[in-house]
Order: sequence, then C-alpha cells, then structure tokens
Amino acid sequence: MNVKIYDTPEVQNFLNVVSGFDKDGGSDRAKQILHRLLSDVYRLIDDFDVSPDEFWSAVNLFNELGGAKQGGLLAPGLGFDHYLDMRMDAAEAQAAIEGTTPRTIEGPLYVAGAPVSEGFARMDDGSDNDSEVMWLTGQVRDTAGKPIAGAQVEIWHADAKGNYSFFDPSQSDYHLRRTIIADSEGRYRARSIIPSGYGCPPDSPTQQVLDLLGRHGQRPAHIHFFFSAPGYRHLTTQINLAGDPYTFDDFAFATREELVVAGRRIEDPAEVKQRELEGPFTEVVFDVVLPATEDPELQQRHKRARALEGEV
Repeated sequence: MNVKIYDTPEVQNFLNVVSGFDKDGGSDRAKQILHRLLSDVYRLIDDFDVSPDEFWSAVNLFNELGGAKQGGLLAPGLGFDHYLDMRMDAAEAQAAIEGTTPRTIEGPLYVAGAPVSEGFARMDDGSDNDSEVMWLTGQVRDTAGKPIAGAQVEIWHADAKGNYSFFDPSQSDYHLRRTIIADSEGRYRARSIIPSGYGCPPDSPTQQVLDLLGRHGQRPAHIHFFFSAPGYRHLTTQINLAGDPYTFDDFAFATREELVVAGRRIEDPAEVKQRELEGPFTEVVFDVVLPATEDPELQQRHKRARALEGEV
C-alpha cells in the first residue's frame, strides 16, 4: 500500500478521541498510557506497511495467548520481566543500596498456599526414586551480616521432567512447593530432588512468537524463591544450577551470574547418615542478603495474578 497517514491532523485527532481525551471520566494516567501505546502501534502500521491480514493474524495470536493463559509465559520471553528488574536495580543503585542478593524474574508458575514448616521441609512426596536427592540450604542475613531470624522462605521448582505441580495434574498437591520459616540463625533447609529445565510447548502461541524471532523456548534447571521478613525488602529471585546447557541461554532472560549455583555431590557415608538419607546426594547452598526498608509496599511482593492467591 505504501501510504503514510500517521502525522495527519485527522489521525492525531482520532487518537485523542480513541484515548478518551475528550471525556471527563476515566483515569488520566490510563488515557496517557493508552494514547502513547496506540500512537506507537499506529505509527508502526504506517512504517512497516502492515496489511490487514498481518494485523488480524496478530489479534488472533493475542486471543490464543489469552485462551492458553500464556501471557505470563510470553512476557519474560520478550524481556518485559527482566526489563522491570533492570529498572528496580537502577533505582537501588541511585539509592546506594549495595551488597544485596540480586532479584530476578518470578515466572508464571507460583501457587499460593504451600505447606509451612519451621526450619526444615521435605518438598518431594517420595514418588520419584530415580532422581538425585537435593539438599537445599542457606542463610538469610541483613546487609551487616546479621542473621534474620524467622525470615519466610518460599520455594518452588519443577520435577525431573520439567513439570510443575498444580499445572501438571499428575503430581500431588504442592509437590516441590514449600514455605519454610528460617530458624533463629536465619537458616533454612529442604530435602527435594534435582529439578530439570523445561521448554515452551512446541505448538503453543508463545513458541509461535519465538519461532518468528528465530529463538528457542528453553529454560535451564532452576529453583524459585520468595524471601521476606518484617522490616526488609521482599526478594523475588531464582537460582540456576550450574552446568545446564541453557544456563546462559535462558529464553526468559532470568540468568544472573551471581545466581548460578554449583551443586556439590556428597558420597561420604557419614554426611549421608547425618541427613538421614539413603545414599549420595547433591547439596545446593544459597545464602541471601536482604536490605532493610521502612516502606511497607517494598516488604511485600508486587501484585499480579497468581494461582490460588486470595483463595487460601
């Protein structure tokens, strides 16, 4: 078609009407944001000569993403989650907050209401006898090195096939999901199994977008965490297990150098017995430093839709 009409008064006036600038009701902020978004999209249609077929193909893709509830999967794949983290990192740098454990993306697979334990929890249900036992441990401290007694540590990860309980109905309720209240020294301990990485379903709308970009949809083996305590900034993070082929090629851009953790395989019978295990295991240690804050909003995780949240 090769026509450009974006800069015409007719289109600019139309954008104002579509964005509700001629109406008294509604949210001024929403109007401003939508006007900017629509302006960028209208200009894009002009600049790339987007055809009606291409436009409606994109609309259909949005419908498929919504139907499959994969908006939360595609968002990190397009870098939105990491970009928000970069902005929060920059804000902390401006505030001279240093020496804390890095944040990284939450992902879409958290489920509220996991069982709560004091100090220690077994996360697996014992149904997988072929996977390596993982002994996960760490300490939560403040920026002065003082242990944060009673810190809340929420942990969730995939099974050996890369699947998550709740979303995988073959797994038991809250399999590989626990909340641990750290002991008086800020320490937490969990027995679990070594997780596997996973890939986006090959026929999914998320993978369809990635295919257009020539990108894969693979994630490395990783473990998710929420850390919180009164008077401290809430931390959303995850660790990647060293040695996974996708550790530094994560489609969700969650890898950070400081969050790559090498497991230590232990075969010593005395250590095996000390942990009441049946054989060799892999120990994964993840210590965390939280900064203090008086802002109650920063002490809580940000608001977003999460499975079962508000229902338990």
